[in-house]
Amino acid sequence: MPMTTADPIDDYIAGFPAPVRARLDALRATIRAHAPEATERISYRIPTFHLGGNLVHFAAFAHHIGFYPGPSGIAAFADALAPYPQAKGSVQFPHDAPLPLDLVAAIVAFRVAENGRKPASKRARKS
Repeated sequence: MPMTTADPIDDYIAGFPAPVRARLDALRATIRAHAPEATERISYRIPTFHLGGNLVHFAAFAHHIGFYPGPSGIAAFADALAPYPQAKGSVQFPHDAPLPLDLVAAIVAFRVAENGRKPASKRARKS
């Protein structure tokens, strides 16, 4: 019988080649360090950190790592994110460039503070 982990995010990361796994692990560790009270889950079929609602998501693709801090996270760091392809609530970090982990840390801290400001009734509905 094949060995499997009990953690769905571990399982998600394990499905990628070693260089991509290393990038995903580094991103996950950075998020975890800056949102230690967040819980991890799979949402929208990708790794998600949840703290009073969805905090951030991330995912691997053929040419990039997608990071999803939502529209407010993208808008708040628009200048720093300008070098990267992005959409309203997401940014792409190409595999051929270092991950901007300090920037990710700042965005996660922003999102933790933002989610902490939501009224308790809104947080309860999203849990």
